[in-house]
Amino acid sequence: MDKRQIIDTNFDTAKADMKTTDFIDNDIALYDDASKIQLPKEPRRTTFIFVGLCTAGTASYTIDTEEITVKKNDIVIISERRVTENYTASPDLECIGMFMSMNFYYETIRNVSDISAMLIFSRTNPVVSVSENNAKMFTNYFRILQSKTADTSNPFRRKVVQALVLAMFYDLNAIIHHMETRGISKRPRADIIFTEFIRLVEGNFKSERRVSWYAEQMCITPKYLAETVKQVSRRTPNEWIDNYVTLELRLRLKNSSKSIKEIATDMHFPNQSFLGKYFKEHVGLSPSSYRKEQSRHRRN
Repeated sequence: MDKRQIIDTNFDTAKADMKTTDFIDNDIALYDDASKIQLPKEPRRTTFIFVGLCTAGTASYTIDTEEITVKKNDIVIISERRVTENYTASPDLECIGMFMSMNFYYETIRNVSDISAMLIFSRTNPVVSVSENNAKMFTNYFRILQSKTADTSNPFRRKVVQALVLAMFYDLNAIIHHMETRGISKRPRADIIFTEFIRLVEGNFKSERRVSWYAEQMCITPKYLAETVKQVSRRTPNEWIDNYVTLELRLRLKNSSKSIKEIATDMHFPNQSFLGKYFKEHVGLSPSSYRKEQSRHRRN
């Protein structure tokens, strides 16, 4: 795979591959006809989150060079930056699925740690076999989402879809929680270290952003932590810390009436100017511009 060009899959590409007409802008799209899917021949790197369910038949592909097989009642979760290729599917394959932009994801969640368990779990468990009842639950969510996405006459369509996606994610998290407590999920050493690192980041990212601090808490070297986190997630520890910080800043700018200066103090930035430079570097907008953009979304 390393010798082949890896192409980033954006929303336009994904919609063309899936031949779907059920979507909201470049934020969320749904499909339910496997016969229309154009399987890409080249490696693709996702720039969005994908969640799907196999309802009949089988399919296979590789994700970050790991071979994956999907069968009936398997839920597939692919988070951003994963590289997939080598798709094959049985003639009787049937599946439903949805993909959403990272911006839509950031807008939808209400708490940094509430939904992260699902995406963390999917790094080492990209396919989850569920019961018939849970498969039916996912299908019900999908059909309601499909009908609400298609209802362009509803002025609150986007907000309704976001609320349904959030509820579905919580139910998926509940399934994952039960699997982890029963010890069903794979738990290699690297995965344990990665999960512990994320748990520490979730509890401390507002005040502590040094990789060396996290390594010290885990009694391992910063180099070993960096190598392990990169191996499991294809991201560096700094990228994960920055991701949590910027997500929290997005949520506060969107949902809080506090001033940017107060948010800087709450998040332990030296001053408002430092926060502004940090946010613009990682999000591409100044905090004030981002807040104005979110206000326009709410009015629309």
